[in-house]
Amino acid sequence: MRKGIALGLALLLGLACCFGAAAETTQKAPDFVLEGLDGGSSNHNWETNLFFARMQERTGISFQFRQYTEDSQWAERKKALLAGEDLPDVLFKAGLTASETRDLYAAGVLLDLRPYLEAQAPDLWALLQAHPDWMDAITLPDGAIPALPGLNELANANLMWINTEWLGRLKLEKPTTAEELTEVLRRFKAEDPNRNGRADEIPLGFSSMWDLRFLAHAFGILDNDYYLSVRDGQVMSSLTSEGNRQFLTWLHQLWTEGLLDQNGFTTNDSLRQITDEKQAVPYGVLLTPNPLLLMPAASIGQYETLLPLTFEGRQEYRDLLGCVVRGTFGITRACAEPEKLVAWVNTLYTEEGSRLAQSGLEGEDYFWNEDGYWEWNADLTTVANQILPESTIAEGGTAPGWTGAEFQLKYAEEDTRRSIEMLHEYRQYLRLPYPMVTLSVEDEARAAELQAGLMSYAEPAMAAFVTGDTELNDESWDAFVREVEERHLQEQIDLWQKYIRP
Repeated sequence: MRKGIALGLALLLGLACCFGAAAETTQKAPDFVLEGLDGGSSNHNWETNLFFARMQERTGISFQFRQYTEDSQWAERKKALLAGEDLPDVLFKAGLTASETRDLYAAGVLLDLRPYLEAQAPDLWALLQAHPDWMDAITLPDGAIPALPGLNELANANLMWINTEWLGRLKLEKPTTAEELTEVLRRFKAEDPNRNGRADEIPLGFSSMWDLRFLAHAFGILDNDYYLSVRDGQVMSSLTSEGNRQFLTWLHQLWTEGLLDQNGFTTNDSLRQITDEKQAVPYGVLLTPNPLLLMPAASIGQYETLLPLTFEGRQEYRDLLGCVVRGTFGITRACAEPEKLVAWVNTLYTEEGSRLAQSGLEGEDYFWNEDGYWEWNADLTTVANQILPESTIAEGGTAPGWTGAEFQLKYAEEDTRRSIEMLHEYRQYLRLPYPMVTLSVEDEARAAELQAGLMSYAEPAMAAFVTGDTELNDESWDAFVREVEERHLQEQIDLWQKYIRP
């Protein structure tokens, strides 16, 4: 069961797409050189992967492959690409950061693909036109688009998951405010909801101050990792606000009552992961992208997403990554026919292409059952060891393409489908605190310097307020505000304000 759910969730979060039917190997020389990173747990081999064979039959385009499987090797190779060394025609699963894309374009290595998109990539162009924020995210300040994205319309955030089995046993409703959540956590702690006769429940599990800050939405705070958000075109920070003080005061209350994991500041996901399916579930509420990262599959059915808590009539939650993964595909100056490769990659932004990339070929790798759901055409071991590595390009890095919700919501395995449904529902509440932009070289360096100075102080200082190591009173709060201001918070705000369009 666990493997089935894990495969399904890997599927729904995958961003690769493709289309076509199986092809026999041709004898002609490859048309283009394709290079990129595909490693980790994917076990893909581009030379034999059916995705490329099926794409070749559809488009007539073939590749000579240069596949990297180690992150460190690819990082070194990207430095060589910047120097213009032995350029391929195309970068695929490129894993380019915004700054790497900017620098490769400035060096003349990457081409501007914007002139080709409307004519050669109509499906991608339609998606970008329908979502101007997606277009903005991949566009440099001068209007160029040197790299194409992976697009995912499902929620991809550090969400709140609540144990509904515990709620049912205690006859509780899902909380909708910070006050209601506090009461639910108190009941979780006091009334042995896992029914093992021991006071071992952890009402709310977390693994850092970064984790806890996702709860700040209950006080109207949606700051990003730079402690910034945008409202009505104005960049602001809640770090020194009264709202943040109230939030930290609330967290201290939860900590003092034992409602927060008392090991939360000293552990990580690998240490708190539970692998024994017979062990009593200890967590009431979890902050995690998905409970499967921490819990056995046998326990996953106990958890549902807890929708954002209400603050002043609003339900908003911090979107961690948004729908756009930048830098997945680029064409270099070595390519003599970029229009052909743009047309080739456009296939990955279609519904049919998305299906084949993540699930293989309909009728061969998966099928539609009589209830209208799709399921694998093999046992889960075969799926993991054969279909995913040999017939798909999901996992092992983000590929260019589009992942919509419709196909994922038709997955046959019930627990996975239920998780997908909850992630899909959550999307309407997610908001990126700050839009995706590309900074200049100078501003990027200064922003990183300012952020390092702020975070090195603010995160441990806030954690100390939560645990009570520092009493949160007027004197200590004023000292916190002064220190944050002295670490150039206003300069940080002003720097990022320059990139907000009027």
